[in-house]
Amino acid sequence: MRRSLLVALCFGLWSLIAAPFGFANGVYQSVTGDVKAAAGTAAAASVAKDQRVVPGTTITTGPGAQTVIRFDDGHTVVLNENSEFRVNQYIFDKDKPQSDSIAMQIVKGAMRSVSGLIASRNRTAIALLAPQATIGIRGTDFMIALVNPAYLSVLQGTIGVTNAAGSVAFAAGATATVASATTLAVAISAAALPAAVAASFSNMASVAVGAAGAGAASGAATGGITGGMVAAGAAIVGVAAAAASSDDGTSTPGTTTTTTTTTTTKK
Repeated sequence: MRRSLLVALCFGLWSLIAAPFGFANGVYQSVTGDVKAAAGTAAAASVAKDQRVVPGTTITTGPGAQTVIRFDDGHTVVLNENSEFRVNQYIFDKDKPQSDSIAMQIVKGAMRSVSGLIASRNRTAIALLAPQATIGIRGTDFMIALVNPAYLSVLQGTIGVTNAAGSVAFAAGATATVASATTLAVAISAAALPAAVAASFSNMASVAVGAAGAGAASGAATGGITGGMVAAGAAIVGVAAAAASSDDGTSTPGTTTTTTTTTTTKK
């Protein structure tokens, strides 16, 4: 009976630790207004600050709303009002740069993307898909707004804009537009931006985020929040197993079993 209770306690505590976070890859660093998310085929639901983000999630913002999403490698996305954004794939292991991959998609609205550690060590691992083109991100801080055509503004670094018409690179300070998936992107002056786009860019540029490529990772598959949950879960299992073993009489008489839990504090 005691063994069953200990096993139930083990899995119960594990659920309490894992449920609020999941094995996720990002967090809503700030949420203002009506921001909703749907993972996979689940119904969209309102999100809250510090809630974790998983790959396969579609995030939408209502009028006047905004959210800042920070991924585990430090990559940051600022999603403006009336926007729809998807995290198609996110793979990051701080010890395996070769496995890095970020695939994002903007369906409508406007967003800002500030690169993290992945871009600084593997510049071909990140791409943003838009209706008009695929944006290659190379250690960059840039913004995009979809109003048909799409408009781009590069604050730092370089981006590559690729579609059926070819590929064009834009460096820091550039403003560009791409009319369609079959039209080459071209540079324009900032003064040529529609007023609504200029306002969106100004709003997102004012959000304080880390520098592109800084890569101050907040976690990984082997560390951070996710790693901490695994370590905590392992400790719980170890304690329960030791107690259950003792209860079953499987410990050697005259010996003492000591379980040591080491807690690592994230710096």
